Amino acid sequence: MDIDMSLVDWSRAQFALTAMYHWIFVPLTLGMTFMIAIMETIYVRTGKEEWKRITKFWGKLFGINFAIGVATGIILEFEFGTNWSNYSWFVGDIFGAPLAIEGIMAFFMESTFIAIMFFGWNKVSKKFHLTSTWLVAIGANLSALWILVANAWMQSPVGTVFNPDMARNEMVNFWEVLFSPVAINKFLHTISNGYVVSAIFIIGVSAWFLLKKRNIVFAKKSILVAATFGLVTSIFLALTGDGSAYEVAQKQPMKLAAMEGLYDGKTEAGLVVVGALTPGKEAGDDKDAYIFKIEVPKMLSWLGYRSGDAFVPGVNDLVYGNEEQGLISAEEKIERGKVAVQTLTEYKTAKDEGDMETLAQLSPLFDRETSEGQEFYENYFRYFGYGYLNAPGDIIPNVPMVFYSFHIMVGLGFFFILFFFLVLWFTVKNKIDSKKWLLRLSLLTMPLAFIASQAGWIVAEVGRQPWVIQDLMPTVAAVTRLDASAVQLTFVLFAIIFTTLLVAEISIMVKAIKTGPKENEGGK
Repeated sequence: MDIDMSLVDWSRAQFALTAMYHWIFVPLTLGMTFMIAIMETIYVRTGKEEWKRITKFWGKLFGINFAIGVATGIILEFEFGTNWSNYSWFVGDIFGAPLAIEGIMAFFMESTFIAIMFFGWNKVSKKFHLTSTWLVAIGANLSALWILVANAWMQSPVGTVFNPDMARNEMVNFWEVLFSPVAINKFLHTISNGYVVSAIFIIGVSAWFLLKKRNIVFAKKSILVAATFGLVTSIFLALTGDGSAYEVAQKQPMKLAAMEGLYDGKTEAGLVVVGALTPGKEAGDDKDAYIFKIEVPKMLSWLGYRSGDAFVPGVNDLVYGNEEQGLISAEEKIERGKVAVQTLTEYKTAKDEGDMETLAQLSPLFDRETSEGQEFYENYFRYFGYGYLNAPGDIIPNVPMVFYSFHIMVGLGFFFILFFFLVLWFTVKNKIDSKKWLLRLSLLTMPLAFIASQAGWIVAEVGRQPWVIQDLMPTVAAVTRLDASAVQLTFVLFAIIFTTLLVAEISIMVKAIKTGPKENEGGK
């Protein structure tokens, strides 16, 4: 294919820019809503106005974040049509369905009840207002569900068939798409990440009040809710991370190899805890993959295949093949993919020219219900996306970026568990305000939470390159045919706009935090 690679790179950069800015706001939305609902539940059950005051303060910060998060999310969805129109055509019937449900059901519910949540105090009953707050929380997380289901399908396409007449994929089993193991693990892992980030945010802001010796009771109660919520969800985050790693091993072995910097596959593969990759290391060379590493023996084999003795393929095995393990080379997959692409081209030509004899020969190949179609799929069409690649090395993602992002994410994840435990312990012992070191650590942990969250996004999305849809469509085939300069211009404009929005949010939030909860706010 005659593809302008600068167009592909700039289109990817623009989408990454939008997604990473959007992901700054989303985690707070996912988690703060549930903690606000918990705080209001305590208020309704106890009748103590202090809890109403707490609820309204955190609700104000949530509202600031929610408004800007919506703006970036809308732009993100538009980019599928503007920058990735070939992708949208190829799988629009599948990818569009969860997004449509998200808009009709989840976002509609969330946006409807958020008005009552913010403006319904003392205008509706306590229980109805509480119900509205819970529905906002549920709606926000349902929005995440449908978006992540769509993303999970890109990582592991299921429940669909290919229509050669339209040259696009069509959904045949909605439930298989919704309940695929990849979708379930991705949803649970992602939302629990949001819960952890938001819990750290509330603890960090509350710690600032304690350091300033302001609103002491408010801060302690907020920390108690957030630390409890955070400890439970951080442990759950680790468990869902294990499930996600298992699914990656099954569906995206190259991503797993990049996550661990594993170039040569092995049985009883160890999990690298700490390590540094050799700069300039490439597939097929004789350089050692690591400058140094500390690993847990057999753990990678167990995480990926639930057996300490299992073979874990490395980058070289996936690029050059491993006959002993039944792995064919990327070169062979590319050749088979080109056969699939050429067959589809011949089918379309015959259809356009009314060549019924050729159509009769080729039609059974695209019907999975026939023996010919099943054989063609297993041997050729399953590698359709490889037909758009030029070299075996194209299937390798940016290994250092994925490796370091993965280990930063995992390392910080375990740190957060310890952090929540310490904060909760000293809060229950009523000693949190005297632990200045822990309060200062709480402030430093806030940016670390966002770093870990962004690192997870990098692992998920950069790790699956070059695929926009695993094995079916690479990014070079998905991009809209635009002038690269147009994408460069919008990239700069979006960078300016998003940075301005982020600065505005931080400024407004800082001002609201410095003002603090109003003394008489609970009674309004």
